Amino acid sequence: MSELPPSRSAAVDEAITSRRSVRRFLPRPVPREMIEQILRVAARAPSGSNTQPWQVHVLTGAARERLSRRVAEAYDAPQRDAEHVEEYAYYPRHWQSPYLERRRKVGWELYGLLGIAKGDKQRMHEQHRRNFLFFDAPVGLMFSIDRVMEQGSWLDYGMFLQSLMVAARARGLDTCPQAAFTQFHRIIADELGLGPQQQLVCGMSLGWADPDAPENALHTERAEPAEFTTFHDR
Repeated sequence: MSELPPSRSAAVDEAITSRRSVRRFLPRPVPREMIEQILRVAARAPSGSNTQPWQVHVLTGAARERLSRRVAEAYDAPQRDAEHVEEYAYYPRHWQSPYLERRRKVGWELYGLLGIAKGDKQRMHEQHRRNFLFFDAPVGLMFSIDRVMEQGSWLDYGMFLQSLMVAARARGLDTCPQAAFTQFHRIIADELGLGPQQQLVCGMSLGWADPDAPENALHTERAEPAEFTTFHDR
């Protein structure tokens, strides 16, 4: 295939590199036609044998508010960790370098922007709780997959999610992918009417970033290719 012209490659690069996890959104609604356009573009993501394992649930208005309320209430409950358990481990069970340092760095950078002191568990709780309010975004997305699908289809799902987020950026929108919702998969399955054959993958906030929110000043670092790449030429 021929190389993209510079103007097009620059636009693609900009959509990818400007993507970030936004944690406060404006109340400005997102037109349904725009959401459908984004999903249509994202559906071009590759998948093994064209299986297209993704199932998307778009929540706006009263449906978004109802799900947020139920999940936030469950998060506030004293026995939440005993009553609500993730179906799969998103993070490693045993952290090691360099992943632990990276995780701590982004966490404290976010808390620093918000003025949350180390050890302030109440404010940390309140900030994490905002996940379940979709960070005030007008659109909440939930993603599920058929339980018959195996690990390869989950890899395909990641490419779909990235495609969706990049397509959103191309239209001036921002997102925040959220694994935090997986702890409350039973509540979400009930709200969305998911059958027992469907498993929750993650959630995502979608909308217009609030440019004045201090938490949206967070720009995370990325390692240089030399740190994670090995070239084999002989």
